[in-house]
Amino acid sequence: MKQYKAIFIDWDDTIGDFINAAHCSLQDMFTNHQLDVHFLDFQTFYNIYHTHNISLWERYGRDEVTKAYLSFDRFFYPLMMAPVPYSLADAIALAPVLGAEHLEHTTTYFRLLPDAEEVVRKLAERYPLTIVSNGFIEVQYRKVELSGLRDCFQHIVLSEEVGAQKPNPKIYEEALRLNGCQPEEVLMIGDSWTSDIQGAINAGIDQLWVQSGIVKDPNLPATYKVARLRDVLPLLL
Repeated sequence: MKQYKAIFIDWDDTIGDFINAAHCSLQDMFTNHQLDVHFLDFQTFYNIYHTHNISLWERYGRDEVTKAYLSFDRFFYPLMMAPVPYSLADAIALAPVLGAEHLEHTTTYFRLLPDAEEVVRKLAERYPLTIVSNGFIEVQYRKVELSGLRDCFQHIVLSEEVGAQKPNPKIYEEALRLNGCQPEEVLMIGDSWTSDIQGAINAGIDQLWVQSGIVKDPNLPATYKVARLRDVLPLLL
């Protein structure tokens, strides 16, 4: 592997276990708001929410929807698509409540992924590290602080502050500017091909794809691929 001057790294589901935190949050809300009156069971609710949420985040990454639209519609849509649908008025009233609670709960349930602390601390001993994330401002900074790893990162670049989401190359250009580097001098590490890897490709940056989650097509192109986060260490140290 060639020598890099800096490392960019995604946060959710690369370092932090967002999938589990989100699942716990949704279970809490399903119980607390008695959604079982409208859905057959939690899994029915989760399946509708999860599929629609993924689609919304992909559209958000392409600048097709706003943060406000995503935050509202990812709960409004499942409420209207329930086996026993909510009334329009009730769905409009409940969706923003669920959205606000979800942001709070995912922070409460936040945990680092296995090996994340070791990997980040060892990489930080050798490289300047920068978080490059599409996550919302109000939760991402809190999660970084809660992780105990804030001292490992020289910069945090969030799409909401830059005004561009991965895979838009503008967010990577801001990270390059902060580090004083050229695209060929840095490496992007992430779990999502659509945002992390495709975004780095768009910016002319080498990519290291961590395929530890559900990967629909593991043969998509990337400069490097590993099965687990800890596998980046032999490559970079």
